[in-house]
Amino acid sequence: MIDKVKQALTHYKELEDAMASPEVASNPPELEKFGREYNYLGKKVPRFKEYVEVVDGLSEAREMTKSESDPEMREMAREEVTEFEERLPALEDEIALLLVPEDPSDMKNAIMEIRAGTGGAEAAIFAGDLYRMYTNYFAHMGWSTEVLSSNYGELNGIKEIIFMVNGESSFGKLKFESGVHRVQRVPQTESQGRIHTSAASVVVLPEADGLEIAIDPSDLRIDVYRSSGPGGQSVNTTDSAVRIVHEPTGLTVTCQDEKSQHKNKAKALKVLQSRLYDIQLKEKEAEKTASRRSMVGSGDRSEKIRTYNYPQGRVTDHRINLTLYRLDEIVNGDLQEIIDALKSADISERLKKAV
Repeated sequence: MIDKVKQALTHYKELEDAMASPEVASNPPELEKFGREYNYLGKKVPRFKEYVEVVDGLSEAREMTKSESDPEMREMAREEVTEFEERLPALEDEIALLLVPEDPSDMKNAIMEIRAGTGGAEAAIFAGDLYRMYTNYFAHMGWSTEVLSSNYGELNGIKEIIFMVNGESSFGKLKFESGVHRVQRVPQTESQGRIHTSAASVVVLPEADGLEIAIDPSDLRIDVYRSSGPGGQSVNTTDSAVRIVHEPTGLTVTCQDEKSQHKNKAKALKVLQSRLYDIQLKEKEAEKTASRRSMVGSGDRSEKIRTYNYPQGRVTDHRINLTLYRLDEIVNGDLQEIIDALKSADISERLKKAV
């Protein structure tokens, strides 16, 4: 383990040197890429250095107990051995967790997609509730968001919304939100007071950039058309909406939120780039293992992951059997306990595999 820690410290210094080089300093995308990894690793460096000091100090103190001729110096060395040996076990446990292989994508910004599922108008209302839940959480984290595409329904519902989440390691914190979210409650549209079950899907993608995903313009079919709002009301009188089809994969992305065709195209390309990057990551993972699934799930959008039960005031995450009876706080954005529990479950499983 000490060798891995020293390798990590060496890599940290290499990142520092790379960012100071003229080649990287003059390339903003490359500088940002190195900077994310440098900042992420930098949080672990103090504990890594402490571990190296304890391991080296223990080795030196043990050597002194054997080689030192002065009785007082030998006694001081024995005391140091005892002190270091007491500190080492807990520190080793912490370092083992810090050394669990991380997904490089965890350091990236996230692109989230929320879509209404089964349940008609109530599903769209629930999708809107999820969007507000997440944006409240982002505000608490100090993260910013940018809507890339949206399609609203009635009663403040959302048929579909795609948005960027700009925040430190936001993808790593949000990636386990991917899947089907269910709600059990009496809908606003229900006149008989009956409880219904509706659903909305959430997809979380890592933001990709041109260094990772280069799109050949000849692979794209780009259509423009006139934007429209709810009920067919015209948003503007120009063909500003954009539909991009990536013909090799069949992926289709549309954007009509901006009045500028150029801005809509840029946003649509950003989403397409991240979807292609996600496909690439899954293909690489499939090469390493026959199954991408883990205790907390694969991120498959068809997997039912969480239920929000209003009559009982509870939220249950089915992947880790976590049930919390504080639904009101959670739907208002207090997600940290759930996110931490999912992260801990994932780390524990990866630690077992690493060991």
